[in-house]
Amino acid sequence: MTKDDKGVWSATVGPVIPGVWEYSFTIDGVQTVDSGNPAIKPQRAPRTSILQIPSTPPAPWDFRAEVPHGTMHWHDYVPKSLGVQRRLHVYTPPGYEREAAKKFPVLYLVHGFSDNDAGWSVHGKANWILDNLIAAGKARPMIVVMPDGHALAPESRRQDYGGANNAAFEHELVDDVIPMIEATYRAQPDAGHRALAGLSMGGGHTLYTGLRHLDKFTALGTFSAGIPQRDGADALLDAQAINHALKLLWMGCGKSDGLMERNRKLHETLTEKGIQHTWVESEGGHEWPVWRNYLIQFAGLIFADQAVAER
Repeated sequence: MTKDDKGVWSATVGPVIPGVWEYSFTIDGVQTVDSGNPAIKPQRAPRTSILQIPSTPPAPWDFRAEVPHGTMHWHDYVPKSLGVQRRLHVYTPPGYEREAAKKFPVLYLVHGFSDNDAGWSVHGKANWILDNLIAAGKARPMIVVMPDGHALAPESRRQDYGGANNAAFEHELVDDVIPMIEATYRAQPDAGHRALAGLSMGGGHTLYTGLRHLDKFTALGTFSAGIPQRDGADALLDAQAINHALKLLWMGCGKSDGLMERNRKLHETLTEKGIQHTWVESEGGHEWPVWRNYLIQFAGLIFADQAVAER
């Protein structure tokens, strides 16, 4: 940026291609949001603003006025497993309020390390993605639960934060969140109608919790997963149990992602053990444009066979 004779800083950038972008200002070495832009990326320490440029024709993550839209809900609660105030977001699909007798499958969708429970909707545009997929007949109407993946605050500076947080999140999801959702919403309360997925840290949660509770889920999805370091995924790979319980184990990672080596190694291990799974290597790094596309692919696959069976 350059400063004019009145002390005003300015810069011209672009052209910027359509998409959902992040940007920030660095002032005297401190990264900060654009105070003139109310669109801020949800993070534990917000420092990034959002700029969305719609595509023509609309992209799957663009708002489309002509399609039916679901509803976003916000819950504050105190889980028994943690005893502290927590928050999560829930998406209910178009028509949920009108179809009083119908029950829906549930996708539990977890964010990454620096973000919070609002990340998948505000920046990931998960609700608009589901609206557009459902309207196009590319995904089954479903409830999407977006919990806070930080069951323990990173500020606690635990020596093994990842392992402790994985364990705490596991207990909260299984013992508190799933029962609360199924008592509050018209959710189909069985493993065949539950899926769990997440990006980065959330992908680690998916492996850590999902592989320990194969009786709870029919599908697991990892997007650039932070493979659990303590009690790693390898220790949980029971080929017979996984192939029997899961209809879909889906893994994706960007080719330039710093976590690619760990994810590719897990893919190779799954293959060696004869564990059925889908592996996707795509262009891109550890970034939201990659993860939005992974959600599109994953959401279009889960519960699809059930939709056919129930027609």
